[in-house]
Amino acid sequence: MDVKSRGLGGLDGILGFHLRLAHGAVYRHFTETFANLDLTQKQVSALWLAAEEPGISQVELGRKLSMDRATTMTIVNRLQDRDFVRRERSDSDGRKQALHVTPTGLAALDEAKVCIAEHEKWLKARFTAAEVEKLVEMLTRIHE
Repeated sequence: MDVKSRGLGGLDGILGFHLRLAHGAVYRHFTETFANLDLTQKQVSALWLAAEEPGISQVELGRKLSMDRATTMTIVNRLQDRDFVRRERSDSDGRKQALHVTPTGLAALDEAKVCIAEHEKWLKARFTAAEVEKLVEMLTRIHE
């Protein structure tokens, strides 16, 4: 489809505009895929990382996921309220909260991983394997 038939005019050359549209499409599909789990992208990411790194501090979790302290605390509070994670005082630093995923949280994460696989299949179907690899490489340059 050429630029004029899409009616984008000068916007067609704006990379940020296309990133916003792509993000919107991906977010909508994610939300639809996860509707029954009642989990957000950030909650799933936090749960997944906490499961892979038992005892990770709340601060480190937020740093790795590029979230500020308030957002991280809100997400961890919600996960804790649902009995998906528990906080314990860190063995290495008593000022930090170590996060541990509960059996309920692991079960929710298993369900989420099925949804993620479905979502990833939908997204990756638009690209070849080489394009996916290159796209991840290029997007990493933006967010790192």
